[in-house]
Amino acid sequence: MPVRSATGTAVGIIRRAGGRELSQEDAPARQGSRLLLALFRRDWRGVVLLLLATVVNAAAVLAFPAATGAAVDRQVIGTGSDRSLLLLGTAILALVLSEVAIQLLSVANTATATRRLRHRLLGHMLALGPSSRARFATGDLVSRLVSNTTGAAGASPALSGFLSTALMSAGGVIALALIDPWLAVTFLAGLPVGLAIVRAFVASTAKLTTRYLAALGTISGRLLDALAGARTIRVSGTLGREVDRVLRPAPELLAVGRSMWLMYGRVSWQSALFSAAVRLAVLTVAGTEVAAGRLTPGELLASIGYVGLSLGVLAQSGILASLARASSAASRLAEILESPVPRPGTTDLPTGPGELVLQEVTVRVGERLLLDRVSLRVPPGRSVAVVGASAAGKSTLAAVAGRLVVPDSGRVLLDGVPLDGIDPVALRREICYAFERPALLGDTIADAIAFGRNGIPPTEIETAAHRAGIAAAIRRLPAGYRTPLEQALMSGGEVQRLGLARSLARPGRLLILDDATSSLDTVTELQVSRALASTLTGRTCLVVAHRPSILARCDLVAWLQDGRIRAIGPHEVLWAESGYRALFQAPAVEVAWSTV
Repeated sequence: MPVRSATGTAVGIIRRAGGRELSQEDAPARQGSRLLLALFRRDWRGVVLLLLATVVNAAAVLAFPAATGAAVDRQVIGTGSDRSLLLLGTAILALVLSEVAIQLLSVANTATATRRLRHRLLGHMLALGPSSRARFATGDLVSRLVSNTTGAAGASPALSGFLSTALMSAGGVIALALIDPWLAVTFLAGLPVGLAIVRAFVASTAKLTTRYLAALGTISGRLLDALAGARTIRVSGTLGREVDRVLRPAPELLAVGRSMWLMYGRVSWQSALFSAAVRLAVLTVAGTEVAAGRLTPGELLASIGYVGLSLGVLAQSGILASLARASSAASRLAEILESPVPRPGTTDLPTGPGELVLQEVTVRVGERLLLDRVSLRVPPGRSVAVVGASAAGKSTLAAVAGRLVVPDSGRVLLDGVPLDGIDPVALRREICYAFERPALLGDTIADAIAFGRNGIPPTEIETAAHRAGIAAAIRRLPAGYRTPLEQALMSGGEVQRLGLARSLARPGRLLILDDATSSLDTVTELQVSRALASTLTGRTCLVVAHRPSILARCDLVAWLQDGRIRAIGPHEVLWAESGYRALFQAPAVEVAWSTV
């Protein structure tokens, strides 16, 4: 509760610094605040220890001017306790030890919070699956995972600094009042000006930080896209254009940076002028009191120290700016973490032949309709190919069939059980995928084929590689199946066949091939298709394909057009349709010859 209250106070000050409470448009800020509170509750022991060290440090700092003044009075005018030097030494020791503890705990809390945030964010991003790519660019996700997690994790030290300066400022004013009430009155008379400086600074910082992080995330996303397409950029001769595209948000960064520097410059001279004026006013009053004999030299010295501590209210501007930056970073993390992840099922999948049924399935991305009330049945032990023009919805249908994408409406059933109710472990055990551009994971070639299946015998790995037509290429590698992936230089077709081998090494009842043979040459494709025909006998298979040779080997073909199924039937029957034949015919190209 104390941690939550202190955090709520700090966040509340940031909210009101702009002169208003958060509105509906500030929902990300509220989500960021909730994320920080949850982070503090999770690591409450470290936060409490840091706050305790901060309180001890503030007490030592507040005791130091009084102990110094008492020691001076004891040595100069002979008044005060004989233990004044001992008290001064104790204050110095407590100050040093608490400062060391604060530094160590700040580093430990930041490291722990960063690790937790990155682990949680990465897990959530992977749980979102392909839908995260639809909302966030890859570079933006990396930026949030790397830099924004560190920024949000800095909230704990910032909260400690906020508490420390608040205690020392309040304690300094109280100490001035105890020394002489007129000293406190003099300081408080100028306090509204200092608070106005802090308020303006924090309000501007929060807005500028949000703009800065957004622009930086955009640049990171475009940079990763450019690096992924480096070969295309080079052969197209568009390097300059891509550099301009990636750095297009740079003027926004420059404008934000210039605004920040101007703001810091403005607050610096305002704070310096205010501090000098307040110090001069308080010291003038203190000097008058010393001349009148109402203050001792030690109390004058102590008042000098306490007026400096009281001016710590101006240091709150930088600390609250740190909290604002942490809040902005947390808001960007919460934007991803608040994205709903499909709730996992709990039902075990009973034994069955592998019948796949889609019932009135609809999928939308924004305003775009990818699948429109699609109904499809893949008979158990049979193969159904999905074909259609570009953007017809083929890969979306394949993703829905294996619950990589959750439909907006409709149901998908495997052996009569809805996919959304099946336990994820059982679901991934029974549904196997092969993709057009597979990601090879693991340390070696054998690991890449066996990925996702523990304890697979080497003979099964080799059998899967043979059926996928990649065994000969693996044998040519320096260490065969033990060759590290980073040392295995492979073509796109070979990588695709490794992905196919990975899917064939799994004994699931449903196999989904999403354009998994598109990069194969004609001879290899024929060999692989023959191997698949024998391997998949009795196994349910959904195939996204373009080549007639693959379609002819499937039992049925589902012809997809504009997100809807236009027709279903054997390839040779659909071939009678001119529109179907047009899917496999290159458009005529007119070439005009001219002579000079």
